[in-house]
Amino acid sequence: MNRARNLGDPEGLPHPLTGRPFDSPVPPGTGWPEDPATPTTPAAASADQVRDLAGSASSLAEVNARVSVCRACPRLVDWRETVAHEKRRAFAEQPYWGRPVPSYGDESARVLVVGLAPAAHGGNRTGRMFTGDRSGDWLFAALHRAGYAERPASVMAGDGQRLTGLRMVAPVHCAPPDNKPTPAERATCGHWLDRELQLLTTVESILVLGSIGWQSLHAAATRIGWGVPRPRARFGHGVQTVFTVPGGDVSAGSAGSADRMVRVVGCYHVSQQNTFTGRLTEAMLDEVIALL
Repeated sequence: MNRARNLGDPEGLPHPLTGRPFDSPVPPGTGWPEDPATPTTPAAASADQVRDLAGSASSLAEVNARVSVCRACPRLVDWRETVAHEKRRAFAEQPYWGRPVPSYGDESARVLVVGLAPAAHGGNRTGRMFTGDRSGDWLFAALHRAGYAERPASVMAGDGQRLTGLRMVAPVHCAPPDNKPTPAERATCGHWLDRELQLLTTVESILVLGSIGWQSLHAAATRIGWGVPRPRARFGHGVQTVFTVPGGDVSAGSAGSADRMVRVVGCYHVSQQNTFTGRLTEAMLDEVIALL
C-alpha cells in the first residue's frame, strides 16, 4: 500500500460502514458518524483552556464536542495522529478517527462506566469508546447480557449500537503510548471528567474499570465537592464505596434537594492481560454489573 495516501491523499480512505472517504485523522464536522464537533468547535491547546472550555460547557453534547477536538497534550496528540497515519496492518485500508474519543451513551444514564483511555487501534480508530478491540468486545457483550446495550458487539461509530440507562466516560480521552498517560496528562484531561460528573445528575451507580480509573474518579469527585469517604476505599474487584452529592448543588440544578448517594463499584479492567489470564472472567464481570 502507498503510505503517502495515508498521509494526505485528498480522497482519503472509505469508512468501513458508510463507504464515505475520510482522511486520517478525521477533520471535525466532515461527516464521520457520531462526530459531535463542527469545524468551528473551540479546541483547547493548554490545560488552562481545557479547564475553561470544560467549565463553560452547558451540556454533555457540548462537552463531547469540545473533548473531540482537544489538542492540549502534545505527546498524546503526536501519538494518536502518528498511529492514525501509520495504522495497523489489519486496518490499513480504513481511515482512523485519530482524535480524542468522546464519551458515549445515555445522557440520562443511571449507571456510569469509567475506563482509562482509548486503545490506539480501538477507539482511536473507530471513534467510539471501548469499540474495535478485544476489551470492548468483552465489555459490550456483558452490557448486552445485562440489558444496557442494544447489541452484543460494538464495531464502529455508526453501527446502530445504543446504550440505554448507561454512559461510558474516561479519565483520558486520547490513546496514550503504552497505555500509560502521564500524571500531567491525567490532570489536564480531568477537567472534562469533572464537568461530566456535574452534568450527569441522574447517575446512581458507577462501575470503575481498573485502579487508575478508581484514582481518577476519586480525585474528580473531590475536586467538584462530592463527599468521598475517608480513608478512601482501596481499589479491588468488587470493592464498593459510596459518594455523596450535596443537595442544592448548583451544577445539578437542584437547589433545596436532598443529598444524592452514588454507589461506586470496582472491577478489574477488561484488558487482554486480565481476560486472557483469567484474572477477570465473564462471570466476574457479570457479577459486578449486577451490583449497579
